[in-house]
Amino acid sequence: MGKKRIMFFAYLLLFVIFISFSFAGITKESPLSIGKTLSSSNGVYELGFFSFNNSQNQYVGIWFKDIFPQVVVWVANREKPVTDPTAYLGISSNGSLLLSNGKNGVLWSTGDIFASKGSRAELTDTGNFVFIDNVSGNTLWESFEHLGNTLLPTSTMMYNLVTGEKRGLTSWKSYTDPSPGEFLVKITPQVPSQGFVMRGSVPYYRTGPWAKTRFTGLPEMDDSYTSPFSITQDVNGSGYFSYFERYYKLSRIVLTSEGSMKVLRHNGIDWESSYEGPVNSCDIYGACGPFGLCVVSVPPKCKCFKGFVPKSIEEWKRGNWTSGCVRRSELHCQGNSTGKDANVFHTVPNVKPPDFYEYANSVDAEECYQNCLHNCSYINNGTKSIVAITVSLILFVILGFAAFGFWRSRAAQMSKDAWRDDLKSQDVPGLEFFEMNTIQTATNNFDLSNKLGHGGFGSVYKGKLQDGREIAVKRLSSSSEQGKQEFMNEIVLISKLQHRNLVRVLGCCVDGKEKLLIYEFMKNKSLDTFVFDSRNRLELDWPKRFDIIQGIARGLLYLHRDSRLKVIHRDLKVSNILLDEKMNPKISDFGLARMFQGTQYQDKTRRVVGTLGYMSPEYAWTGVFSEKTDIYSFGVLLLEIISGEKISRFSYGVEGKALLAYVWESWCETRGVNLLDKALADSWHPSEVGRCVQIGLLCVQHQPADRPNTLELLSMLTTTSDLPLPKQPTFAVLTRDDESPSNDSMITVNEVTESVIQGR
Repeated sequence: MGKKRIMFFAYLLLFVIFISFSFAGITKESPLSIGKTLSSSNGVYELGFFSFNNSQNQYVGIWFKDIFPQVVVWVANREKPVTDPTAYLGISSNGSLLLSNGKNGVLWSTGDIFASKGSRAELTDTGNFVFIDNVSGNTLWESFEHLGNTLLPTSTMMYNLVTGEKRGLTSWKSYTDPSPGEFLVKITPQVPSQGFVMRGSVPYYRTGPWAKTRFTGLPEMDDSYTSPFSITQDVNGSGYFSYFERYYKLSRIVLTSEGSMKVLRHNGIDWESSYEGPVNSCDIYGACGPFGLCVVSVPPKCKCFKGFVPKSIEEWKRGNWTSGCVRRSELHCQGNSTGKDANVFHTVPNVKPPDFYEYANSVDAEECYQNCLHNCSYINNGTKSIVAITVSLILFVILGFAAFGFWRSRAAQMSKDAWRDDLKSQDVPGLEFFEMNTIQTATNNFDLSNKLGHGGFGSVYKGKLQDGREIAVKRLSSSSEQGKQEFMNEIVLISKLQHRNLVRVLGCCVDGKEKLLIYEFMKNKSLDTFVFDSRNRLELDWPKRFDIIQGIARGLLYLHRDSRLKVIHRDLKVSNILLDEKMNPKISDFGLARMFQGTQYQDKTRRVVGTLGYMSPEYAWTGVFSEKTDIYSFGVLLLEIISGEKISRFSYGVEGKALLAYVWESWCETRGVNLLDKALADSWHPSEVGRCVQIGLLCVQHQPADRPNTLELLSMLTTTSDLPLPKQPTFAVLTRDDESPSNDSMITVNEVTESVIQGR
């Protein structure tokens, strides 16, 4: 009987092995064939061969794992389906990723990439299919840079006017044909940008201009709309559109084969739509022609703006409004009309500004009114008048541009000199002022291949100076929330602070609107690229993570107690911890830091800035900050390092427990020893892990008085002295952005630095 039972379990094990065709990655020795799949480590995404309606045609794509019906979010061979059952996705001898259709040749490939000594392909936890060089670890190719009809969280649409690169979505031909359809969506390089859905080369639908958190041309996106979108644009002529749904594990933006843009999220049972456009026929581009106004009704109808009449009465009677409207009477220019012929402006609510709007942030309503009255584009005064006016305008424009160029050059130089004078007055020893051409040479004119990352402040580039020094250049975008005060703050503070656990600034560059900070280059980038990355997290075993935790605490002690300035950082988080070549941590990003004077121990502000989720309760709600504010942030950071989980994205169980709630539950049940990142099972020390979890909970106590100060914190981390028992912390409760938080709720998490909340 015993032998039979053993044989039964042996057969069962073999059966499980054979039916489980999912594996970790694609290598030259291990290609992906039909019937096998590649899964992301978090179990959210899956890549493999699929077909529609049991067709013989096969495609290689990515879909949401265990979601039925299947939702495909990316397809490699959109136009060339696989027809041979021996087809496979593998790595060629020259190091490129390709899809072979058996004996029928190559259907799709990443092109000639040439990995140095071996490469592999993986599916990340974000749904990005990446092709990686084994030696350098560099990503050689990624699906996020080759979008289909779907945008996933953390993927981006973009444009770059310098390189000419554009990235948008292209619809499928139909729901069962992934080949490119007739619709595409893009963001425009206007400032601020807007979204356009094109039908071939003809506009089909547009959003109107972007306004900080939403598109202004969409009535559905009113002040109560919880926007998942973000747009960043910089002075170098590049822009990025992305989105992130905080409360939903699965979400996507899709461009349908009918030209509709949908934002969809999975509620655990089914997909629900949070936005869809166009909503009605009035949203269709040019529905009522030039100077026509579309009225949303059943059925929709068109009318002319006040002062205009239909261009073709007959066509309008037949319901064809595309010819639009024309002026009822001649437009009088130069602003000198009076009486009944006077030019006036009429307020027209709920309409989008014209396609080619110009954003004038330096004029008020009256100036705009006068400028428009004196700059009419509809003039009919005879041929001679037209010629004379045209010549005059040309001369005026030439002289105007010359004067503007001279003024701008002079103003830029004056601004540059003023900034230098301000900085010199701050007594910043050793600060180097770099010329723009020096930084452009070092970064190869801010080439995309040197880009290390980007965020709300702008972009960071790697560079190499002529003397061989490697640098990191933080290039603030013109739309960045980080203004002159924060820029000056960061330069002055970080230049005067010298500690092995603080990043070192080498200098700055101010050239016109360009504001650049030049740092020492950190070879291993930021801590979040290891802790939250399924591929890199194994490089930080528990001893190394414990060393990093202690190093951050030492840097914090220097800021709070040992430096002559006494600094509160106010934006301590995993992404602001940089790692050098030996994985030593260095605290960075001092744009929001504040100095204390003498015996001062706390301050208050009405401009609450930082990153939600890392903010202490008293700072988020009242604007009061102190040493204990940074201690709270350190506690969140510490628990993230231990667990490998991101506070802004963590959700556990059917209740959707936030990270702090999950940690408290773990502490109550096992004293936190089960909280450690599962990938580190072979390197952990239970006593150290449990002690660090306890310290993390002490740091995130609701009352500042219950949290340790920085000196006590470092002692807790470096000794085995007894620790006080933590109280249950206040958990982050998910609240709608349009709801007023109550006394027993907390602000929700948010990944964006420099979020602004008015303190009460």
